[in-house]
Amino acid sequence: MAEIVVLGAGMVGVSSALALQANGHDVTIVDRKAPGRETSFGNAGIIQVEAAEPYPLPRDIAAQVKIGLGRTNDVFWRPRGLMQMAPALLSYFRHSAPQHHARIARVYAGLTSRASRDHAPLIEAANAQNMISREGLSCLYRDARAFEAAAKDAERIRSSYGVTSRALGGAEYRAEEPALTKTPAGVIHWDQSWSCSDPGALTQAYAQLFERRGGRLLSGDASTLSSSARGWSVRTTDGAIEAEQAVIALGPWSPEMLKTFGYSIPMVYKRGYHGHFSMPVALRRPFLDAANGVVAASMRQGLRITTGAALVTHDAPADIRQLEHGRRSLGDLLDLGKRVEEEQWFGTRPCLPDMLPMVGAAPKHKGLWFNFGHGHQGFTLGPTTASLLAEAMDGNVAAVRSLQPAERLN
Repeated sequence: MAEIVVLGAGMVGVSSALALQANGHDVTIVDRKAPGRETSFGNAGIIQVEAAEPYPLPRDIAAQVKIGLGRTNDVFWRPRGLMQMAPALLSYFRHSAPQHHARIARVYAGLTSRASRDHAPLIEAANAQNMISREGLSCLYRDARAFEAAAKDAERIRSSYGVTSRALGGAEYRAEEPALTKTPAGVIHWDQSWSCSDPGALTQAYAQLFERRGGRLLSGDASTLSSSARGWSVRTTDGAIEAEQAVIALGPWSPEMLKTFGYSIPMVYKRGYHGHFSMPVALRRPFLDAANGVVAASMRQGLRITTGAALVTHDAPADIRQLEHGRRSLGDLLDLGKRVEEEQWFGTRPCLPDMLPMVGAAPKHKGLWFNFGHGHQGFTLGPTTASLLAEAMDGNVAAVRSLQPAERLN
């Protein structure tokens, strides 16, 4: 048994602590905030088994022009954000080439294919079944040609990765989804994905399970991590604690924290926003409005609209134009009701240029481990990469062969 400190109390960090605890280790989680209060709090709440291929950076000229001119709601950018992330974006562009993306997708699909299976025992043990729906995820298309192309691509995904779906005409789908007030051109229903009515609360439920099993959850500052005679030390409100090993699971804060230890980790930071609406009729399942780059999902707080990516600096003020665009576009399909009064939320998706999470041993420091960079899929893949990390920390380094830092950092 080893003493391990996990830095980060999001879905990835809490899942890592649970997996290590299950393997018999003495684990402490340290974070400055309560579990599930950062990026894990505000996402669309979908366990995306269908996401077999990570999102590449568009390489065709037409798509780049649309993004550059601000004609798509999927991506919003500001010059300072692009300049700050230029090296990472250039690497992201190279890895998005078809031959590289195909290789990456084979690894990625192996992760997403087991996502719901890895969440399932935690959901049951945490008594969180009432938060979970197994109705799948839909992608809604307003244009017939876009729907036809999507149906062909869904068949390719099924053939390549075994991910199942249904292609439904708009009228057929509207009969299944009473919340719709307008008939779309068509819908692809990915039937293996699950959704959660409160992703922050699910993360908290996992953290409570960790504590019931004997784990410690402490408030502290990850930036105080330092090497010590026993291995690693970090300051908390309960005083300094020491552990033999440390896991960095700080999502978008990981690269900045690791600069102290001599690691230069390029990352694309994709900011996203959400807002809630008091829609009178709940959705049967969440859906992506493909033409407008927003996801609509019924949550405990109301209908949540979640936006695409904003490429901006960390200190950029809130800019909710993508959310407002989503509200206007979805108003054609749904009776949204009134906006719920709440503090404006945004979070950052930590995307590594090669689109894979970084999981494994730090190349320069004994007893230091990484588990971050999940991009859009931290909520989906938290328990999966946690399981792989636990295997690697117990000696099975092959478990993280394609994800480990040593082969990916210069």
